[in-house]
Amino acid sequence: MVKSGTIILNTAARLMMPLQLLFSVFLLLRGHDEPGGGFIAGLVAAGAFTLYLFAFGVSATKQVLRMVDPRDLIGVGLLLGMVSVFPAWFMGQAFLTAQWWTIPIIDFKASTVLIFDIGVYLAVLGSVLAMVMTLMEVDKDEP
Repeated sequence: MVKSGTIILNTAARLMMPLQLLFSVFLLLRGHDEPGGGFIAGLVAAGAFTLYLFAFGVSATKQVLRMVDPRDLIGVGLLLGMVSVFPAWFMGQAFLTAQWWTIPIIDFKASTVLIFDIGVYLAVLGSVLAMVMTLMEVDKDEP
C-alpha cells in the first residue's frame, strides 16, 4: 500500500485541490476569447488530482473521483469531440465550422468550440490520471 505523504503535503493537497480545479474551469471557459482552453485546463485539473494522489494514495483518489474510471473520461471526451463536428454538418457547412447559440436566461454563448474544448479537457484529464494511477499502483501480492 502507498504510504501517505507528510502533514504539510496532506494539508497543501486539501487546500490546493479545489483552487486548482476552479482555476482549470476558468482556463477552460477563457479559451474561447483568449489563450487557454481544454488542453491546459485538463492538465491543471490532472495536476490537482495528482497532488491529491501523492498525498493520500490511489484508493483515496478513486474515492474522490466517486469511482469514475479515468478511461471513461477519455471515452466521453473523445465522444464530445466527435459530436462537436455535427452541428455544422447539419447546417450545410464544413466540418468544424463553429456554431454559436445564445442562452438568454443566463446570458451565455454556447458553441461547438466549447463542446470540443470540454471533450479535450476530459480526454487530457483521463489520460494523465490513468497514466499516473497506473504508475502509482502497487502490486497487491507484495508485502
